[in-house]
Amino acid sequence: MRSALLIIDVQRALFDKAPRPFEADLVVERINALASRARHAGIPVVFVQHETNTGNLRFGSDGWQLEQGLLLEDGDTVLRKTTPDSFLRTELSSLLALWEVEQLVICGYASEFCVDTTTRRAAALGFPVTLVSDAHTTHDKAHASAAEIRCHHNMTLPDISSFGVAIRALPSSQVVFAL
Repeated sequence: MRSALLIIDVQRALFDKAPRPFEADLVVERINALASRARHAGIPVVFVQHETNTGNLRFGSDGWQLEQGLLLEDGDTVLRKTTPDSFLRTELSSLLALWEVEQLVICGYASEFCVDTTTRRAAALGFPVTLVSDAHTTHDKAHASAAEIRCHHNMTLPDISSFGVAIRALPSSQVVFAL
């Protein structure tokens, strides 16, 4: 089955200011390695950027830009979104159909918001999902550390079977891209 790699919301306003997300540099390093492997395999690489009308994620602002260590290459796709769902009011579904993508590999920020929502929506649309277990992250919250939040999503999302497609969590080193 042909795959696509979705890299969600790895943006300066979310990664550059202290406190930074859990394992921020390692997550960016893993995402860059995944993207390189995907490109080498001829797999579409999609960078999704969240935007707001005001504030740090205002379209075009410095904070809206991709995190400085993230490697964007010619041929990669950049997609703007305004909700936690990378499919809602975007061209993602159309692009995936055009590319004949049948499964998704998802990583990025924030584990409990945009990564979770996009993973669930993808599965609801019939896409099997590989959640890259060590390449999504978030910030600590009052109720749980970022490490606990990531672990929680790695353990619970694969338990959802009602969508009728598999959601699996794999470390970046075990992700294999299929054409």
